[in-house]
Amino acid sequence: MPFFYRIRLKDGASRSLRFWDAIRNPYEVHAMIWRIFSDGSRKKRDFIYRMEVQDRSPLIYAVSESEPVDLDGIWEIDQREYNPVLRAGQRLGFSLRANPVRTKRNEMGKHCRHDVVMDAKKLLLDSGCSPDARPPEAVLVQQEGYNWLESRAGRLGFSVERDLVRADGYRQHRFRKWDGSQGVAISTIDFNGVLTVTDPDRFEETLVTGVGPAKSFGCGLLLVRPL
Repeated sequence: MPFFYRIRLKDGASRSLRFWDAIRNPYEVHAMIWRIFSDGSRKKRDFIYRMEVQDRSPLIYAVSESEPVDLDGIWEIDQREYNPVLRAGQRLGFSLRANPVRTKRNEMGKHCRHDVVMDAKKLLLDSGCSPDARPPEAVLVQQEGYNWLESRAGRLGFSVERDLVRADGYRQHRFRKWDGSQGVAISTIDFNGVLTVTDPDRFEETLVTGVGPAKSFGCGLLLVRPL
């Protein structure tokens, strides 16, 4: 059975400069959270999470089938069983940080992922649309973000309505792994609004497995609340 966790630093731990130096980019955050959910033996990710900064301190929400381990003695972990009661037609408020991408073939025939906002900008540029006629970035984020979410919602067990979903907070993240061997680039959009459960079984699975790619970097956890 999965559990829902709320994890925050213990009093005083957030004042450590060494701690903040250790989480300067998303890869280091990923490694820190992996450490919480790994006892050194698990190699396969079996959790999804989202990290916020609240009162200048990290606050982590996570869904996991494995129990977290506070190897460093700095975390306060609240746990509860995650067994939501769902029904078709149920409306829920939701919040989601996702990595919306489209998969296309490049010139070599290889499948590549493209940030939906940057892809929309490129299509406008290639079409010859003048800069003055192009929509503001905020409009593209709302439009392309919603289209991405709506196109996946059905197979994830829910539906959304355009007027009831806000897509904003678009950010691009570029960083390297610790050894500098590989560059990583992801973009995120924050979604907030109302959804309708269409398939309770599929939706329950979505709450545990997440939405979209880049789950190792804090994307995909669907937080819901009753209305």
